[in-house]
Amino acid sequence: MRLLCLPYAGGAASAYRAWPDAFGAEVEVCALQPPGREMRLRERPFDRVEPLVAAAVDALEAELDRPYAVFGHSMGALVGFELIRELRRRGRPLPLAFAASGRNAPHLPPRDRLMHTLPDDEFIAKLRRFEGTPEEVLDNRELMELFLPLLRADFAVNEAYAPRDEPPLGLPLLAMGGVADEEVSEEGLEAWGRYTTGPFSVRFFPGGHFFLNTLPGPVTRAVREMVRGAAGLPG
Repeated sequence: MRLLCLPYAGGAASAYRAWPDAFGAEVEVCALQPPGREMRLRERPFDRVEPLVAAAVDALEAELDRPYAVFGHSMGALVGFELIRELRRRGRPLPLAFAASGRNAPHLPPRDRLMHTLPDDEFIAKLRRFEGTPEEVLDNRELMELFLPLLRADFAVNEAYAPRDEPPLGLPLLAMGGVADEEVSEEGLEAWGRYTTGPFSVRFFPGGHFFLNTLPGPVTRAVREMVRGAAGLPG
């Protein structure tokens, strides 16, 4: 089976480059690469979730030939959620399970609704709070001029989002968070439960918003348990 992984704001497919080592041979880790980053750097990034999801579903048509699960962190959790709902609208095969990491439930707005519109200096100061961008990058004006359009577009995806009123999903859903993440609350993760009629659970891990990078072992083990359990695979 496959595990489809969606990156966080400003992130890329390479965020999951070490994940294949954490899964058995039965699970193929496939990281999606949205435009505006890495080898797609020259492509214009999406600034709204609807066209981003539509393009992702179009690209995934050939990858739905076997059972799969979906994982997304932060913005990736939002994109993963809407990706599954768009697949359902199109009558395509749905995943066996979904892990939403580092984001409150879809109906709960982010703390900063207009962060993507801030002047550069204020925007960069807000980025420091997340502790996901290296200081040497934040302090490099030329690099930031290169990455700011992508970061603003990604934050606009998250901040402009409002979920449609649709029936809940019918699959296992795992909500994951960092105990020191100031952007995500226990109540916000628990609220994901309204979006599925299947088994629902919440897991917390030491660390802040990017706990999946600072503590990858426990995170990948939790996702591995979810994926293999949903597929009926041992251990």
